[in-house]
Amino acid sequence: MKHISILVPKGAILGSLEGTRQLFTQVNTFFKMKDMAPIFKVQLVGLMPETPLSGGSFTAHSDVLIDDVIKTDLVIIPAVDGDLQEALEKNSAFLPWITKHYHSGAEVASLCLGAFILASTGLANGRKLATHWMATNAFRKMFPEVELVTEKIITDEHGLYSSGGAFSYLNLILYLIEKYAGREMAVLAAKVFAIEIERDNQLSFTIFQGQKEHEDEPIKKAQVFIEKNFPEKITVDQLASMFSLGRRNLERRFKKATSNTVVEYIQRVKIEAAKISLESSRENVNEVMYKVGYTDTKAFRTTFKRITGMSPLKYRNKYNPEYQELASA
Repeated sequence: MKHISILVPKGAILGSLEGTRQLFTQVNTFFKMKDMAPIFKVQLVGLMPETPLSGGSFTAHSDVLIDDVIKTDLVIIPAVDGDLQEALEKNSAFLPWITKHYHSGAEVASLCLGAFILASTGLANGRKLATHWMATNAFRKMFPEVELVTEKIITDEHGLYSSGGAFSYLNLILYLIEKYAGREMAVLAAKVFAIEIERDNQLSFTIFQGQKEHEDEPIKKAQVFIEKNFPEKITVDQLASMFSLGRRNLERRFKKATSNTVVEYIQRVKIEAAKISLESSRENVNEVMYKVGYTDTKAFRTTFKRITGMSPLKYRNKYNPEYQELASA
């Protein structure tokens, strides 16, 4: 029997905690229905008997406290809300406990913003983690030694797992159920809980926000210029001249401040504008392409798919209500 420790961090988001508990315990029910022994022992593990969740709106009762757990096979770190730095400070006592059990053979999975707690242990340094796309800038600033993969819904490296934003944690739990209990049980859980089992990226949900939480003023001005003039042809040399910087100096500082090269930033601004047009207008794909400053159809489609995970046409049909109606007619 696999021992699963679902942590109860202070300020945890109730949904990711209870949803995880429900899925694993439901698998036990499936086994009982087949006259088989349950496969999981699921416990809520806390720092205290009663823990406030979701800004104090709910309270969770821990089955055991961290010092009561001698050995576990899987540690689940739910998402937390509110100020992330404050959440880390409130839950710092979990960090050595997680590290100890990982080195004793346990696997560790973080859900959404739970990645901040996992990253704080240092176990993910040099490895890949996913989290909510809205927290990308904050995560990279706090944990530069972790390789953040913004497009992934699930990461799996060296016994460390993570999930992307919000309810995509359900896909990670299904992934773990398949690993521990088999494909049949994972598919059955997906059907019972109405979860799309084959989702593998969150690119189509991402909204590019433009990383401006830095102190490099010339780079901020370059970002603003790009965002206001993206339909025009903008070159690195042009920006370097405008802001009295050498080309190499501009590129180095831009990458450091925004985590994007200048060219990547221009592409992401253009594609974000294209997404908005495809979501809300009746313009066809070529009209949108020209509107955001592309003239090469292949280059536009390739860049769009790399950034969003789908073609412009598929994106429009998925997110534009008018085309959804046509597709379903």
